[in-house]
Amino acid sequence: MRSISSMRLAIGLTAGLTIGLTSLLGQSPAKAHDTTPIGDAVNELPLFDAHVHYKEPAWEQFPVESIVELMDKNGVAMALVSSTPDEGTIMLWEYAPNRIVPELRPYHANANSSNWAKASGMEDYLLKRLETYPHEGIGEFHIHRLDTSDEPMFRTVIGMAKERDIYLHVHSDAEPVRWLYSLDPEVKIIWAHAGLGEPAETVYSLMHDFPTLIADTSLREHAILGYGDTLDPEWEKIIFAFQDRLMVGSDTWVNGQWENYSAIMDSNRAWLAKLPEDVARKIAYQNAERLFGREISMEQIGTR
Repeated sequence: MRSISSMRLAIGLTAGLTIGLTSLLGQSPAKAHDTTPIGDAVNELPLFDAHVHYKEPAWEQFPVESIVELMDKNGVAMALVSSTPDEGTIMLWEYAPNRIVPELRPYHANANSSNWAKASGMEDYLLKRLETYPHEGIGEFHIHRLDTSDEPMFRTVIGMAKERDIYLHVHSDAEPVRWLYSLDPEVKIIWAHAGLGEPAETVYSLMHDFPTLIADTSLREHAILGYGDTLDPEWEKIIFAFQDRLMVGSDTWVNGQWENYSAIMDSNRAWLAKLPEDVARKIAYQNAERLFGREISMEQIGTR
């Protein structure tokens, strides 16, 4: 049997070695990560809605003040907004500049989601709007089918974004995103709906292959929630692996989405509630703070 004095010596040597290594590495011993779900406390978090449209059909039914009231009601402190046409975004931004991050959607007049990259005068239109208003992204725009003959326009759009250090907000499947990165590996992209129709394994693969790719999860909330008391396992894997690169969203592409806005944001809080607090905070608003250089808090609710 070891003597008490020898045991004390061994303990002392172990402690000394731990302290010495800690000092050498310049860090304190790691603490266990708290994996307790945030639960109902998620309702105290501000949200950044990373996918909002204020399209012309909404202007009469939902005047700008009612949009901000909906944001207030649901704890949405700030939103990334693009519109068809861009005037909708500017109306919201002018009414509540403290709450709106504007981005420029190319759609206007006869330029729509199917033909915008081939529309006459598109380059001049984008340049004029970017020079006139403080847009912090170009998009959300669609690439329904990849047509590599559009490369000159996309190189131009990428150049506009890089010159201003802003994002492209891209609605597409995985292939066009890979193609955009092949045109310029330094382009900054937000992947709308995290690919929407793409399976979770494809989402994981693309996020893994492109470490700067950001995704909004609008229209994905029910897939993420899965069935039962836990998150869908494949989406849970995505969320924890890429927790620094995800943001929630609503996608108010038709008036019905505004009518259901509270339910949509409740669904987002429902899956965030199943995450540890630090992860929930990142996806709810902290990632947006970093990406757009903003401070986001519940104190913004009720302000403009």
